[in-house]
Order: sequence, then C-alpha cells, then structure tokens
Amino acid sequence: MNLELFIAKRLYGTRKGEKRISRPAVAIAQWGIAIGAVIMIASICIIVGFKQQIRDKVFGFGGHIQISGYSNGGSEVPITADSIFLNALSSAGGTAKVQPYVQKTGMILANKEFEGVLIKGVGKEYDLTFLREHIIEGGIPEFSDTASSGKILISRSIADKTNSKLGDRLNVYFFDNGIKARKLTVAGIYRTHLTELDNAIAITDIYTTRSINNWTREQASAIEISIDDYRQLLPMRENIAGIAHKAGIRNSEGMSVLTIEEAYPSMFAWLNVLDQTVWIILILVLCIAAFTMISGLLILILEKSSLIGILKAIGSKDTSIRRIFIYYACFIIGKGLLIGNIIGISLCLLQQQFKIIAIDPEMYYMDRVPIEFTWLLIPMNIAIYILSVAALVLPSMLISKIEPTKAMKFE
Repeated sequence: MNLELFIAKRLYGTRKGEKRISRPAVAIAQWGIAIGAVIMIASICIIVGFKQQIRDKVFGFGGHIQISGYSNGGSEVPITADSIFLNALSSAGGTAKVQPYVQKTGMILANKEFEGVLIKGVGKEYDLTFLREHIIEGGIPEFSDTASSGKILISRSIADKTNSKLGDRLNVYFFDNGIKARKLTVAGIYRTHLTELDNAIAITDIYTTRSINNWTREQASAIEISIDDYRQLLPMRENIAGIAHKAGIRNSEGMSVLTIEEAYPSMFAWLNVLDQTVWIILILVLCIAAFTMISGLLILILEKSSLIGILKAIGSKDTSIRRIFIYYACFIIGKGLLIGNIIGISLCLLQQQFKIIAIDPEMYYMDRVPIEFTWLLIPMNIAIYILSVAALVLPSMLISKIEPTKAMKFE
C-alpha cells in the first residue's frame, strides 16, 4: 500500500470540522482553481462559438472556395460554367456543393432613397439554407434560371436605408453600356448581423442578372464551392485550381481560385487573433491556480510542522514527506477543477439553450453571446492540473528545512 497516499487521504478526509488556520487557505486555493476553471471554460466556449458563427456566416454568403474570371477594367468577366466543368468539380473528393451564380452591381431606388447594392443572382438549385435561417420577414421565393421571378431578397439594413418594407416594388438600376432597370418586389428580408455583407448583398434569380449582362445560360460570374472538411481547405484549393486550369484552357478563359480566407483577409486575420486570446487565458488561469496553491501549501506545511517532525523522527525521508503534501494538494486541485467544470459547463449550457446574455450586434456581428463546446477543454483541464501540481514541487522543498526537534515543539 502507498503510505504517502494513505496519509494524504487521512489528512484531507479529517480536515473538516477542525479549527485550523489552513482551512481558509485551502478553501481559497480550491475556489481559486474553481473560478479559474470557470473563466477558462466560459472564455474558450465563447471564443470558439464566436469564431464558428462568424465563419458560418461568411461561408453562407460565399462558400469555402470561389472560382471567378479575372477582372477586365472593373467590368464583369464571365466564366463558362458548363456541365463538363461543374461535373469535374463535383467529382473532386471532398466537395459538398458546387454552385454557379451571376452578380451585378446596381442601385436601388425606393421612396426617393438610393442605395448601392451587389445583386446576386442564383438558380433553383442554389442552397439558400443559410439565409432561410436568418429570414425575419417574408420568405425566400422560388428562384429560376429560365424565367424572372420578379422577386428580390434584401437585408434589414438595406430595407432601412431605402425605407422599404415587405411587398414593396423596388426600381433597381444597372449601369453597363447604358442604364437598364428592373422592377423587383421585396419577397423577404433577412438579417445576419454581418454588417459588411448585410449592407451590400441582395438576392434575386440568376435569369435576371444574366439578362442584364447579356450572358448565356452556361456563363457565370463565379462558382462557389463548399467542402466537407474545413481543415482541408488549402489542399482542396490546389485540387480545384488544377481542375479550373484545365477548364480555362479548354474554354480559353483565365480563372482565379480563392479561398474564403483570401477573399476576406482582414476578417479572418481578425478571427485568427482570437486564437492568441485562448493562450493568454490559459496562462492567466495557470498563474491563478499556481499562486493560490503555493500559498495554501506553504500555510499547510507550517501548520503541520509537528507532523513533519514526527515523520522525520521515525525515519521518513524528505522526499516521502513532500510526496504526502503533493498528494494532498492534488486532491484540492482535482476538487477545484471538478467544481469549476460543473459551474462553467452549466453556465455555458444555460446561455447556449436560453440565449440569456445579449450583446451589441453592431460591434460583435451577433445579438447574443455565442457558445460552442470544444474538445480543447479536456487537454486544457489536464494541462492546468499537471502544471499546478508541478508548481508545488519547489515550495514543498521547505520540508527539508524543518528540523524534527524544533518542529515537534511547534504547535
């Protein structure tokens, strides 16, 4: 039987009810670790949730990878999205969706208010699940590539700027080799809180935008590609670039292949900065845990100096006695982490289910604090436990300075 572990269990199990000066110190150490764990869990779940929601919103507007033609003096340059090209992209391992679209810069006139927008034309097969989840008024009409629906989907911010409401007929003007106009009825209003894109993008059918550009049914502004595994983004980009290169040679077209991170570099650079925050939080939590445990252990050693003297007098070695107190500290750290995890996970679950805490959507691109649980919580808990225990090795060396004859008189 492990004698040191047995003594540590006895000390930890009998400390309740005793009027000792170490009790407040041990309680502070335990709750310091618990509070640190709560902060760690809440912060990481919020940061991961924040990054996930922002990424999902950007992906919802543009997929993971985009293929487009090279710009020609600012005018729209089409690419040939024929069946051979689209089938080759769909057959590439790891692609989930391949969706061509045609976009056109325009100007909305409604109630004597002008607003510049990017009109994105999509077909019947285009997946609008993302926008459907963010519809706040009306709905998404049936878009087609063979006839004009006469409908348009606009954001809440565009509706506010043009004083438009559901059912209004908007005059949309396009400037390209003259002025072309279309009357489109507001069929739905969405709000994603992703301000940069909400302020710019309106959705209509691909037939309308193709007719404005005088393009054929096989021509598109770009092709959006969604992939199954985001971690394979760069390898998939290289694979798709090879397919696009062959299609470009066949159709005598130059094509650009960009990941969504390359299309929105500033936004993703900002999100990547949040990864550094995770490490800062972990370091702060470790500092809190180490400081509270070291102070608690020192007080405990001084209080148990008489026990240390007795153990030394009967022949126990310093390393054996140090092991007793480190085992004792392990119980405190373990219980503190357990309490912290229970509280932290419970608070996160409450926020995830009931959206209790609200935030300013203009600043954070969402109206509620996001929560996303991650497997990183497990290794981080383990890291805090191991490093907190490791931090106690040095202060436990104080035991070697205690002399049995003096310690046995100290009580």
